[in-house]
Amino acid sequence: MSPNGSDRSPRRPMRRKLLQALTAGLVLATATGCSYNWEDFPRLGMPTPTTEEAPRILSLWQGSWAAALAVGVLVWGLILWSAFFHRRSRTKVEVPPQTRYNMPIEALYTVVPLIIVSVLFYFTARDESELLSLKKKPDVTVNVVGFQWSWCFNYIEPVAGSTGDAKTSKDLNAIPDRFKKDFPANAGGVYDCGTPGTRNPQTGNPGPTLWLPKGKTVRFVLTSRDVIHSFWVVPFLMKQDVIPGHTNAFEVTPNKEGTFLGKCAELCGVDHSRMLFNVKVVSPERYEQHLKDLVDKQQNGYVPAGIAQTSHEKNRETNNL
Repeated sequence: MSPNGSDRSPRRPMRRKLLQALTAGLVLATATGCSYNWEDFPRLGMPTPTTEEAPRILSLWQGSWAAALAVGVLVWGLILWSAFFHRRSRTKVEVPPQTRYNMPIEALYTVVPLIIVSVLFYFTARDESELLSLKKKPDVTVNVVGFQWSWCFNYIEPVAGSTGDAKTSKDLNAIPDRFKKDFPANAGGVYDCGTPGTRNPQTGNPGPTLWLPKGKTVRFVLTSRDVIHSFWVVPFLMKQDVIPGHTNAFEVTPNKEGTFLGKCAELCGVDHSRMLFNVKVVSPERYEQHLKDLVDKQQNGYVPAGIAQTSHEKNRETNNL
């Protein structure tokens, strides 16, 4: 019985408030997620992968979340345990024992974070090395040219009706020789350019449309005409910087047909938000027909790839030869 003669325990109001808070949190969590598709939950916010390489990225993302959740549960558990079982009202201790210079504890909270970071670093480096490796002869090569405020796509392909050679084209001088050596012979090529006002005729989505063949290995060679951009096709789960004077490249193999959204992921100026594009994955036959359609539109050859290589990039080129 309490001093005032009541049977009510002083702990009950706190427990009641805790129960009310947990109930309110559960209601908020379920109410805000009522329209959520629980089949998407394992991807933890990532879109459905549409390339053969994307599941590797998704797996790394899920593993990072699992590690973060494990650490979070441990930390939250220790905080709650301390708050509930070592509170002053329970122990009647004004100041609990203070622990200083405890070598086992200090070693523990130094070594454990190092182990966590080392494991994450290992898997990240392993997957990054695999994702950025380039095959000797890709099936398709596309030079993606970023500029303020849209994109151009140089399809480096031998297309009937388009004459020239990508390996010697002056418009592609910004691309290093280590990439040009894998260009197909007599690739006259075709191109497609957009503006911020360009729209996909089927979906109405803003930006030019990049066509890719399903099931073929596509190498993107990324160049810029002005500032740093970033080439990001959202469901590919892969993006890479487009840097003036420095050429980047990566490869993907699309495995699902459809039209997907792409955007610039690097703040590149006042109209950065308008640097959108579309990626249309079709059958190889439909892809070849699209290249012929570009020839019919007189979009033969290549648009200038961008700023010439910097001295640092030229030195790297010499060392790789």
